[in-house]
Amino acid sequence: MIVHRRNFNVPKSGFLSRPAQRTGIGFWSSCGTALVGGRNIPAMATLFSSLDGMLFRCLVDKHWTLMSVSPGCRELTGFVAEDLVGSASNSLDALTHPEDRAAVRGTILAALDTGARYRMEYRIVCRDGEEKWVLERGIGLRDEVGRQIIEGYLEDITDRVLAQIQLAETELRYRSIFENSVIGMFQSTESGRYLAANQALATLYRYTTPEALISSLEDIATGLYVDQRRRADFKRLIQRDGRVSDFESEVICHDGSRIWISENAHAVCAPDGSLLYYEGTVEDITERHRYQSVLQHQATHDPLTGLPNRNLLQDRLEQAVQLARRQASKVALAFVDLDNFKVINDSLGHAAGDQLLIEIAARLRIALRGIDTVARYGGDEFVLIIGNQISTEDTQQLLDRVLASVQAPLQLEGHSVRINCSIGVSVYPDDAGDLDSLLRVADVAMYSAKKRGKGQYHFYTRDLNQVVQDRFVLESALQGAIENNELTVVYQPKVDSALQVKGFEALVRWNSAGHGLVTPDRFIPLAEETGQILAIGEQVLYAACRVAATWPLVNGQALSVAVNLSARQLKEPGLPAMVADALAVSGLQPECLELEITESMIMGDVEHTIGILNSIKELGVSIAVDDFGTGYSSLSYLQRLPIDTLKIDRSFVSGCNRGGRAMAIPHAIIFLGKALNLHIVAEGVETEAEREILTICGCDEFQGYLFSRPMQSAAVNEYLQSKIS
Repeated sequence: MIVHRRNFNVPKSGFLSRPAQRTGIGFWSSCGTALVGGRNIPAMATLFSSLDGMLFRCLVDKHWTLMSVSPGCRELTGFVAEDLVGSASNSLDALTHPEDRAAVRGTILAALDTGARYRMEYRIVCRDGEEKWVLERGIGLRDEVGRQIIEGYLEDITDRVLAQIQLAETELRYRSIFENSVIGMFQSTESGRYLAANQALATLYRYTTPEALISSLEDIATGLYVDQRRRADFKRLIQRDGRVSDFESEVICHDGSRIWISENAHAVCAPDGSLLYYEGTVEDITERHRYQSVLQHQATHDPLTGLPNRNLLQDRLEQAVQLARRQASKVALAFVDLDNFKVINDSLGHAAGDQLLIEIAARLRIALRGIDTVARYGGDEFVLIIGNQISTEDTQQLLDRVLASVQAPLQLEGHSVRINCSIGVSVYPDDAGDLDSLLRVADVAMYSAKKRGKGQYHFYTRDLNQVVQDRFVLESALQGAIENNELTVVYQPKVDSALQVKGFEALVRWNSAGHGLVTPDRFIPLAEETGQILAIGEQVLYAACRVAATWPLVNGQALSVAVNLSARQLKEPGLPAMVADALAVSGLQPECLELEITESMIMGDVEHTIGILNSIKELGVSIAVDDFGTGYSSLSYLQRLPIDTLKIDRSFVSGCNRGGRAMAIPHAIIFLGKALNLHIVAEGVETEAEREILTICGCDEFQGYLFSRPMQSAAVNEYLQSKIS
């Protein structure tokens, strides 16, 4: 609140005096007898008795002895006339407050010297001890016998004086609040000048004093606000609502620095409703605004790369679309997925993976133009919004630059690394008109690019819709197959160097009523992606254990069954318990069960993988690494993992009988496995020559079409009977 100064002083003595004024009380010479002690004039007596104050006549002596008083003396002092007239103890001087007596006497005597009328305010002490403020007006005269006397009138002004004192104290108090407040306070005109400002506001705006602020800032709109329109907004809101609350603006301080402020103000109007000025408070919210900006940035940007995230994509696409509409151009949306990022992340660690993402983000920004947007969509996926595209050739040139930039080698953890990306492209307005639809069809195109060999881009076409629909139909059919137990398990034998059967690998097959025979390379990746692989893996495990428990001994030895685990299964903490249950339900001995994991599965959360595999090993189950040599695992993990068997991938077995380089990798794997005391199995053996050279190198077991194709469980029994006989 703004405090106004008033020219009102309260002396320490409590005595209030003003310049003498001529008053109309000089009637005592003719009508004094109407008072106590004089002649009775009825008309005057009635008038005097009705006065609120006290008319009096007193001697100019030591005590200001009262000679006569009006009936109002009782209401004013508590004394009746008889107590006052002629009494030294109840004289006018005795009634006067001790602190005010000297000032009262001085004022009266000065008036008597000049013959002037006097007027003064002071305190009296009533009969009951109460203090009252009175206004005394009087004049010095001579009575009938020539004595110097005073005729005057005392009026009770206690209420008015106390109100004035209270008002003065209130104004002083609020003036102190105004001047000493830590919050900026102001009064300003409608035209944009400050009428008043406190020190806090001056300091906030980097002025030394309020006076310097008021004199220097001639126009708030142009001299204070960064956006000059804010003053007009301020005035418009006050005109509409009578006030503004939390009115936030950026302002330029006297030293040139910028801060954010919040204003709360209202209009002060005259009784006729016309505007006098605005008054209000100003608070520095720079830190709060900065923090809000940080939160806003965090909500719309990826914390790792600093790129816009998916929350900001909609806004950026709308901007690009608006520009395209104005310029009759198009917008390309490219969905970028890094190829084999998981392998690098798992091989070199998450810190290296993060550094790779940061580097790729920087390269994408450099490859595109300033008007384009690079956003991180999640994981190893990025989205590019490429605006102002006139032709497909324009977009292709930019995408070629993106591919080249991403594919350039980079250093990670001391390793030279190359990475590719697959890009799917959709175009506004040709393919879709909104962000979700553009992303959806670009994602379809990206998967098409991956299937074509990765490291390339592919534009969305209408034909790809059929691919999406086929995938959806296949996913639905697979779910039905799982629920209806339509999946079957077939078994392919493993033999030793003497061609003796040692066990079988369980393989899942799907012969769909609607789709025919669906190969594993079609439905297994789909199941991995959708999570359906968990249910499939569980069905295969229980079925394989149940069937293997019925197999007869061969040469006095029990046969083993190998079951493949998926990456998703290996992440499940309940996997060891499920394995134990499958063994218990089927009655299969733990040493007859072997679980196969792929090399790439090892490279996820290594500590978690080791923990799960150790729990499985404690059950007595064997662990094999399938497709060894095709992944990027560190050889050091082979020493830490509780594995028993290495399986050489069929890609290394095929043609190994040619020797030389063709046999180098199988030979190295066998040598490494033997050094680690591991069992070695070769997959995909199709010729006798391949079996012979692998046998010479020390391979323990073989699996492939040379020995048998995968067979149904019923055929396994016939196969075994033939071997036994």
